[in-house]
Parts: sequence; C-alpha cells; structure tokens
Amino acid sequence: MSDTAFFNRRDLDFLLYDVVGATDLLGYPRYGEHSRETFDAVIDLAEQLARETFLPHYRLGDSREPELVDGQVRLIPELHAAMAAYIEAGFMAATADSERGGMQLPYLIETAYGLPFACANLSFAAYPALAKGVANLLDAHGSEAQKQRYMQPILEGRYFGTMCLSEPQAGSSLADLRTRARPDGAGGYLIEGAKMWISAGDHDMGENIIHMVLARLPDAPAGVRGISLFAVPRYRITENGGRGGDNDVQVAGLNHKMGYRASANCFLTFGERGECRGELVGTPNQGLAHMFHMMNEERIGVGLGSIALGVASYRYSLGYARERLQGRHPDQKDAESAPIAIIEHADVRRMLLQQKCYVEGALALALFTSRLIDERAGESDPDARQRADALLELLTPIVKAWSSDWCLRANELAMQVLGGYGYTREYPVEQHYRDNRLNAIHEGTNGIQALDLLGRKVIQDRGAALRLLSARIEATAAEADAIEALAEHAASLRRYLVLVGETTAAVGRQFMAGQVRLGLANASQYMTLVGHVAIAWTWLSQAVAAQRRLARGVEGAEADFLRGKLHACRFFFRHELPAVEHCARIVAQSEDSAFTMAADWF
Repeated sequence: MSDTAFFNRRDLDFLLYDVVGATDLLGYPRYGEHSRETFDAVIDLAEQLARETFLPHYRLGDSREPELVDGQVRLIPELHAAMAAYIEAGFMAATADSERGGMQLPYLIETAYGLPFACANLSFAAYPALAKGVANLLDAHGSEAQKQRYMQPILEGRYFGTMCLSEPQAGSSLADLRTRARPDGAGGYLIEGAKMWISAGDHDMGENIIHMVLARLPDAPAGVRGISLFAVPRYRITENGGRGGDNDVQVAGLNHKMGYRASANCFLTFGERGECRGELVGTPNQGLAHMFHMMNEERIGVGLGSIALGVASYRYSLGYARERLQGRHPDQKDAESAPIAIIEHADVRRMLLQQKCYVEGALALALFTSRLIDERAGESDPDARQRADALLELLTPIVKAWSSDWCLRANELAMQVLGGYGYTREYPVEQHYRDNRLNAIHEGTNGIQALDLLGRKVIQDRGAALRLLSARIEATAAEADAIEALAEHAASLRRYLVLVGETTAAVGRQFMAGQVRLGLANASQYMTLVGHVAIAWTWLSQAVAAQRRLARGVEGAEADFLRGKLHACRFFFRHELPAVEHCARIVAQSEDSAFTMAADWF
C-alpha cells in the first residue's frame, strides 16, 4: 500500500471550502491578510511533513515506548527530528498573534492542517497539541508576565506543556482532588500532590515543560468551587529566562497503554521534598472554569484524533480492497474464472461505505465546530459572538464522544475488510484500533460527555443552543428542498429533528419532577440520537454542495467523488439514521433503564 493511503486531501478541501466555507473567515480583520492560497500552502506543507517525518515512525513509536531513565522520560531519536521539523515550519505558533511570531491563522485551518499529522501519527501529534493548548490557556487567562515567561517559549518551540487534572483517587471526579497549594511568602505557591494519566507528562524534546495544575488553596471551599489553577514548570526558570534547577516535579512511573504508546503517559508527583513552586493563573478558586478553556479545546482535538484514525484505517482498507483478489460473485459458477477484487463483494462495499459515512460525516462536524471558535473570536456583534459560543458549547461533547465511538467502529470495519491480516501487526489498522480505543476515555469519558450534553448543554438558557442548532439544520434542509434528489432527505431530517425536541422535552419533564438520576440514566443513548442527527445534517450539507458542483458540469474523477458523496448521504439516511428511533424511545421511557437494576441484583 502507498503512503498516500493515510490521508484524503480532496475530501478535506471539499469540506473546508465547499461545505464549511473557510474563506468566509477572510472577512474578519484578524485574517484579512490571508487567502485561500495561504491556507492551501499551510496544508500542503503539513501534508508533506506528516508523510515525511510523522508517518515513518508510527509503528516504531508503538513498539519502542518511552522509557524512564534516571528520573526523566526518553523518547526515540526519530521523534526529536520530526518535532524539530514541525517547529521549524512554524506550526507551534500558527494561530498566535503576528507580534508574538505567529501566523494568525484561523483555528479552523489549524484543525485542517492538524488532520494529516494526526492521520500519520496521532500519539506523537499529542505533544504539540497539548503545548499549544497551554499557550492558548495562558493567552486567555494568564498575566502579561506569565505570557512572556511561559507562553512565548512554547510558541517558539522551546517549551512544551500539559494539563494536570486527574489524580490516582479522583479521575473525572475533580471535586475530590487533593493537590494543595500553599503561599510561599514571596508571591508564589508551594505545590504538593500527585497527578495521574498525564499525557506528554515528561520527555526530552524541549528545554522545559509547563504543567497546568489544578490544586486547592488553604482556605478554599469544598468541591469544584474551591479549585485554582497554577503554572508549574518542570524546571525552575531563571530571571533571564534560562533553565534553572529541578522544581521538585518527579515522574513516579509510566503508564503502559494499549495504544498511544509514543505519547508518554505519566504518574507525576509535586513537592515530595517541599520545593515545588508554582504560580497562580487567573482568579483564585476559578481554576476549573479557566481550565475549561484548554479542556474544551482538547476535547475537540480528541474528536479530531478519533476521526483521523478512522480516516487512516478507512483509506488503508479501501486501498487494500481494491488490490486484494479473492473469491467470485455469488452467481459466478465457473471455478476457473479469475478471482475478483474484494471491493466487488457487496458486504465489503457495505463496510467501506459505513466507514466513509462515519469518518467523513464526523470530520465535517469537527470542521464546522472549529469554525465556531473563529466566529466567537472574530464577530464584532456581541449577540453573534454569544450565539457562536452557545453552539460551540453544545457541539463540543458531540464532536468528542460521537466521533470516538463511531470512528472506532470504522476501525473495526477496516480490520474486518482486511480479514486475518487486519489483526496482525504487519498492517496498520490494528494499531489504528488500539490507538483509537483510548479516545472514548481521554479528556472526560464519553459517558461524562453524554451527561454534559443532556444534563447541561441542551437545557441551559431554556434550550437556546439546541434551538440554534435546529435553525442551522432547518436552513440546510431548506436548501435541499430546492434539489429534487435531496428533498426526501430534507423531510426526513426535519422529522428526526422533531424527535430530538420531543425526547428532550420528555427528559425535561423528568427533571422538573425531581427525577434527575432517572432522566440522565440513558444519556449515552441521547448522545447517539443527537449525534446521528448532527451527522445527518453534515451529510445533507455535503450532498447539497456536491449536487451544485455536479450541476456545473464536472466530469471524470471529480464527478465520481461527488457522486460518492451523494450515495453516502443516501446510505446514511436510509441505513444508519433510522436506528436512533430506538434510542429516543429508551431515553423517553427510562423506567426500564440500567439505572433501575439494583446493584445487589448483579
């Protein structure tokens, strides 16, 4: 198989420009000096570097995991060379202000150019992604001095970063965290505690690592209202910005994972000798709210990573199916006749088409969600910014959870297409699956994302965000009404949108009756319901764009590509979307939920 199998540039361009409308962002002053040509040039470079420097060590990073040597994590040399190329190309500062050495690219374009890197080697792509997340968090909530001390070196590629939330006794339950921060009498804080599951928690690629640590001040109230945020460098920083001595941040151990093996996952301790110093970021006891700036960004990143692994395995299995000769058609009786490529078998085509529906639909949703970040930042009208923010808040858990559930299903189907070869390590799809299985847990499990969606996002402000999504969906349906081949799908999407509203209202009545636990018992089914409807919307949007381009008379491979979009849309609406009717019934009639099964009955 050719290395070109890992990524589909034609599909990305179609989604970026024909469906999501990336060039619309050029109307914002921040991006006014850019053009489609500059956007394309950045993605061209990313694709080239991903193929040349990230993809070649995808398997190597899996087989030669990071090692803990004399208290520091060591990575294979190939990762250092790849990261140097990434930094030299300017990708660490791509969205940063020009006066800070950045390119002022839209977040949407960062999502787009991040796709080939993630398709090529997702576990390695986690290092720069987390570092940039720290830079963005500091840009939003740090002081100017903190931006100069911590953020600027990250943008220059000298420092990296992490987010330190979970603890050994408290994973997603942050109300129970125990890490403490005591004033040191000199304006700083002494940090004491332990953090678990810290991705990229230690390595040897940069001068320093800035840990964003959640901890409690001595007089902090209980629960999440008593959490503050601290910047804690791995090494002390001297007055002239150089690297000083050890800051009492220790790697207590490495977690050995089934996937993402090139990404060092660490158990970190802070202040075992009482000498770990940190700096308060933002307002005391508002640390969790501040951290959500990075958490939500990373949740979109996890969704994109899930999609990238789905894309990579889909592309590989598609190429394999075109080349692998085996069997004959059921009505082909001549045993001496030549075998056919397995893509000619109906069941193989079904599995390929399901993969296409999941990964290309999810990618469209991720790109649209990324555009909302740019709208929120760029709109001059406060009401427009608020609408973008509300819709972004609603879609973020869907991008994270739906993508990591259903793109994992795409990985399973890719393995099935390869048959016995699919689960052997000589082929990449088994690693795609192992890597992707972690994404349903990363950055808040999918169950928590579902609780967030149903218990908070769709009901806050009396359902304002859900109404905004419904309005966007209705606008696309109205466009499809004018296209004879798509009118049926528009009507179908409206029916399922009504089903979402009715189901949400049924849960709302349970909440009002005080049955909160029962109402949330089937939140995961609700995620599937709303997620499928959102993905159906993206497919109808793609079909509208494809139909319009076909009407202009395109031919050849481009016409085949567009017809494939139309067929995938039809397949999703007829084969995948109807399944959510069952989800809606379960959510609305929650008396038969797993929650009503007593613990002692198991």
